[in-house]
Amino acid sequence: MGEEPNDARPEPADRIPGGDASHQNQNQNQNQSQNQNPQQGQAQGQGQNPAPPDPRAAPSPEAPPWAPVRPAAAPGTPAAPPPPERPPATPTLAFGPPPQASGQPAGQQSGQPSGQQSGPPPGESSGAVPVGAGAAAPDYSYGYPRSGPATAPGYGPPPGYGPPGYGPPGYGPPPGHGVQPPAQPPGPANPAQAAAIGLLNISGLGLGYVLLRNWIGAVLCWLATAALLVVALPADVDGVPVGVLVGYGVFLLAAAADGFRRGLRATLRIGAAFRRLALPLALVLLAVPAGGSLAYGAARDEAKEQALLARLTTADERVKSGQGLLFERAEPLYRLALATYQDLGTKHAGSRAGKLVPARLDAYYEQLSAPYAKKDYCKAVAPLTHLRGLSGAVDKDLLGTRPAKTDEPLAESLYECGTAALGVQAADPPAEKSLNALLDTFPESDHATRVEPAVRAAVKTRSTAVDGATPCEAVVELRTIRTTVGALPGADFDGAARETSTAIEKGDFACGTSQFRSKDFDDAVTTMTQFAKDHPSSPKAAHARSIAIAAEIADEEAEAGKALPPAKAPGGSRMVMVVSNDGPGSVELLYTGPTTGRITLNACATCTKYPNPIFEGSKKIKACTGPSSKYPKATLLLPAGNYHFLQKRAGTGTSSAGDTKTSKAKIEPGYSYTNCLYVTSGF
Repeated sequence: MGEEPNDARPEPADRIPGGDASHQNQNQNQNQSQNQNPQQGQAQGQGQNPAPPDPRAAPSPEAPPWAPVRPAAAPGTPAAPPPPERPPATPTLAFGPPPQASGQPAGQQSGQPSGQQSGPPPGESSGAVPVGAGAAAPDYSYGYPRSGPATAPGYGPPPGYGPPGYGPPGYGPPPGHGVQPPAQPPGPANPAQAAAIGLLNISGLGLGYVLLRNWIGAVLCWLATAALLVVALPADVDGVPVGVLVGYGVFLLAAAADGFRRGLRATLRIGAAFRRLALPLALVLLAVPAGGSLAYGAARDEAKEQALLARLTTADERVKSGQGLLFERAEPLYRLALATYQDLGTKHAGSRAGKLVPARLDAYYEQLSAPYAKKDYCKAVAPLTHLRGLSGAVDKDLLGTRPAKTDEPLAESLYECGTAALGVQAADPPAEKSLNALLDTFPESDHATRVEPAVRAAVKTRSTAVDGATPCEAVVELRTIRTTVGALPGADFDGAARETSTAIEKGDFACGTSQFRSKDFDDAVTTMTQFAKDHPSSPKAAHARSIAIAAEIADEEAEAGKALPPAKAPGGSRMVMVVSNDGPGSVELLYTGPTTGRITLNACATCTKYPNPIFEGSKKIKACTGPSSKYPKATLLLPAGNYHFLQKRAGTGTSSAGDTKTSKAKIEPGYSYTNCLYVTSGF
């Protein structure tokens, strides 16, 4: 029977507490004696007391079923000659079986026949292991580490169990592959280390994962932080969306929790000094997100400041663009600028832009008050009214006393603008609008008490002007003043109203006579006719009607307008003139001379037009030759003198309205006259 290979390796003497080489050899010899063939043990071990087993040596396990078995020598076959004696190897470099025990001949093992080879057959592995291998050393057979019990003394590993290159083919690690290190067992729990790694991760830099050599986690942290920076920078007024901040915060907490879990039992490949600094460094690095938040907050605050300053600049440009425009056109721009000023001065009063709002309001008031400073009072009324009304539209604390400072300028502007418009028909605004605004807004002001005297002064000035060269213009102004006075409130202006009416009566007559003298007969007719209607009780009403008649005749016969008709008819005898109508339709006869008047004759029912003498061979027309009762008649009593007549026949079926004819006559004392009015036909 051959020996079964033992896969346990011998424990070197220097790894056994208190052991030495001689002790080791003795144990090996004893173990060999126990593991040899029983027959050989009986033949060689008789008379010897076997040594007790060494408790320090691990029992020899059974060989695995796949281990190669050494063939037994055939019966009767002589044993192979023993190998030459070798000096024992030192424990640190020994390979193969341990040295023989003392007292035995060289080349012969205890319990073996003389001449039997004690070492392994030629070509097999000696079973030696490096110094330091023991019971706890892993077995690297077949390329996989295994732990096993210590090899009994005297036995090496079976064939195929040893360093690569020994043993039969198919055993040991594959060619070209190194030996894999054993798996690292988890270490004890280290909460401080776990906290440090978690804190390093919560900084957003992924340094906790870097210490753990978890590069995937570190890259994820870097990508998340980079994405946040891309979204957040550059800082703007709106800042980072809340969803992004919440998502990034949840990610950091998850990374911190994962780093704590991984670092609780991890063995870090860092020095002890750096390990002690990890937790303080993690706490210090917490300043990175905090400092970043503060820096981003400062950048965002600066962005807000710049945005507010930009809004202030826009409002300033709107105010500036209103220069040179009518207030009505510029007011929308001013309103927008004021809204911006109010928002900045109230909601953002502590900002740089908000602190500049008071100065901007001063400039705003100064620009809109510029017309008043230039004494352009009518143009100043609208902007000053706007400035005074801001107290109800803009924050009072922001405006302060600025609106109250516009009271006096506004009252003065209303007075000056209103009184300057007295008598100006085309004034814009009209005088009554400005003066009523003054009396309503500032009834107790000095300017309000000056209105009634100013109106009377304006009436007196125009009343004097009607005696001048331009009475018609003066009366137009007086009529405009009368409209203004009628629109003013209270009884304080009754006296001014009476004075205005008197001045207008005087002015109308003066205007009509001026027009007559200027040969403007149409306008004179209109003016004097209207005067007679407007002032029927005036002592000048009859004279005005005479002037109107004379102007109407003069409009057809210019000679009739050489002089104004007298205001009163001359005295003395009067001559009779009987006027008859020998024509179709009624007829109006106007006359002027020493006396002026008009009469109307009814239509002659049986009268017709006379043929034109040109077509009748120059036959003389014999008008009014029938019975006198046939013709409508009128009698005039005329003082002696030269007269101009104008007949105006009304339209009938045979004549058109407006047919006129002028004639002249001289009335001498002591005579009576007849005047027959007829119509001739053109064909």
